[in-house]
Amino acid sequence: MGCWWGRGAVLACLLLLRPLPSPCCPAACRCSLGNVDCSEHGLREVPPSLAANTSALWLGYNFITVLGPRSFPPLPGLLVLSLPHNHLRLIHSQALVGLGALLELDLSDNYLTVLSPETFQPLTSLTKLNLGGNRLRQLEPGVLQALPELQALFLQDNPWGCSCSILPLWRWLSHNSDKVREKSLLLCRVPEQLNKYPIMAFGNESFRQCQETPLSAQHYVTFMIIGPFSFMASIFFCTFTGSVVVVYHNLRKEPHVPRR
Repeated sequence: MGCWWGRGAVLACLLLLRPLPSPCCPAACRCSLGNVDCSEHGLREVPPSLAANTSALWLGYNFITVLGPRSFPPLPGLLVLSLPHNHLRLIHSQALVGLGALLELDLSDNYLTVLSPETFQPLTSLTKLNLGGNRLRQLEPGVLQALPELQALFLQDNPWGCSCSILPLWRWLSHNSDKVREKSLLLCRVPEQLNKYPIMAFGNESFRQCQETPLSAQHYVTFMIIGPFSFMASIFFCTFTGSVVVVYHNLRKEPHVPRR
């Protein structure tokens, strides 16, 4: 009897010392040492059951169209996130919250037309960003300014609109040309006369007409107030001046009474 109790105590101790089982790998993925590969599985959303110790997540060649708020569970150790060749059209401003350790983000070959600076603000450690092969016509400067550690940027094969709206992006590219990859494929699409013209070939003189200080809304309001007032004042002045001239001429034409 005492021997049985002794064996039971040993078994209980072994169970207590046994490490907790690691979270299961998502059904549509292959997992190994923190790497989770969910590529080419027809996924339409990010798998919800990702282990907290995931260091690399591959989601390429799926059918994900939207990254909504907090699309990912907290992944404090995630270093690489790859989403190329999906159908991404929208990334919510809170979609990447909880991925602060991320070093590489691949969003290439999707359908993105606009990106919010707020989306990238959590990614303060990001060093590599691939936005090539999307439908971007312009990129807000705040997107790149939110990435202080960025070392490699891919923007090729987008239909860039080379008007005054691209000036902030061109300035960033000019001051950070060492960070831009595939520069020869960074081409204008519109206007037609600049189709396939290299963006990096522009100079300061190309944007001369864009660098004039724009008028603020306050200036326009001031002009709207002053304009009608000035118009009425000019009418009053002209009427007054005309009346004075008429009176003066009438006085000069009055006959003088002869003295007796």
